[in-house]
Amino acid sequence: MLIHRGIGLDRFNTLPRARAVHALFACCGNVTWAVTLVDARPYADRDKLLAEADLELLALSQTDLDRALDAVPAEQLSGRTITELARVTRERIDRMLGPAEGYPEY
Repeated sequence: MLIHRGIGLDRFNTLPRARAVHALFACCGNVTWAVTLVDARPYADRDKLLAEADLELLALSQTDLDRALDAVPAEQLSGRTITELARVTRERIDRMLGPAEGYPEY
């Protein structure tokens, strides 16, 4: 479950490092991947973040990839592949960001 839902890219870019890592960890289940993406902020647009997320998935070791796949409920995967992990991760990042401007904070 994502607790950082609909935060928008601008808010993601300015989150404190630990919160941003936590937000991305919820999207993929890999700390190395999340830290690398957070440390590359700010992202100019959603597409840049998603492209970097895909590249960093490809850079994961097999052990890290297996751990990330283990963090995804089986019903969300049609197979234990990096392609499926990338699909689920992109969907989760999209939910995390929400609409372009994010939802208002209450």
